[in-house]
Amino acid sequence: MRALKQLIRFGWEQALSCIFPVVIFSSLAITQMLPLPFLPRYDWLLIICLLMQWWMVHSGLETKDELKVITMFHLIRLALEIFKVHMGSWSYPEEGYVKIFGVPLYSGFMYASVASYLCQAWRRLKVELIKWPPFLVVVPLAAAIYLNFFTHHYWVDVRWWLSGLVLIVFWRSWVMFQVNGTRYRMPLTLSFILIGFFIWIAENIATFFGAWQYPDQKDAWSLVHLGKISSWLLLVIVSFLIVATLKQVKGKSSSSIGTNRYF
Repeated sequence: MRALKQLIRFGWEQALSCIFPVVIFSSLAITQMLPLPFLPRYDWLLIICLLMQWWMVHSGLETKDELKVITMFHLIRLALEIFKVHMGSWSYPEEGYVKIFGVPLYSGFMYASVASYLCQAWRRLKVELIKWPPFLVVVPLAAAIYLNFFTHHYWVDVRWWLSGLVLIVFWRSWVMFQVNGTRYRMPLTLSFILIGFFIWIAENIATFFGAWQYPDQKDAWSLVHLGKISSWLLLVIVSFLIVATLKQVKGKSSSSIGTNRYF
């Protein structure tokens, strides 16, 4: 019975941490079924996301420091989006006034919502990282992962080599979290895989509601290829590094990376 209660509480904390993604998915569904007047759908989605971001900070659900790191996610995603749309990896076929090189600005919030989830879950579950590798190792790995999203169009796709390096680098790393005062731990690589899998599920929901469109979804919606899980898994590594860096710099007791015993 206690295990069930802990699982329910854990699920509740995760749900609260997903409030921004839930608003985005709800907005995608509502604006698809009930088109709003005056502005194209993409522009309304941007307005909704901006209002939600303002409310998150104004209500105290997100701090100004977390807003800074979420803004970094916007910039990282925008650069990737512009390149990928140019290469034909996916597209945003609907009209919109606020588009840059075919990319609507609301799209950055979909990736930023991942950062929002990480920041929220980190605080709510009092996350700590054990045996986090040195940044001199992690930073080049994260940079290589991000660059591979660009370079694989012109060179060899080394995502599987990078995935192997992730397993090696984070093999001894654990994530600790707290539910109802009880501490639990999980291999960090397993948490990466789980987050990547659930983001893949979210991606299927997003494409179903027309957030963006892959080439094979042009005529009719179809399930996003399972291979995308590996892409999201690698992108989660980059996301996790940024949030972890913020937490270490601030040294918050409820969400710290720790002292030497964790390295």
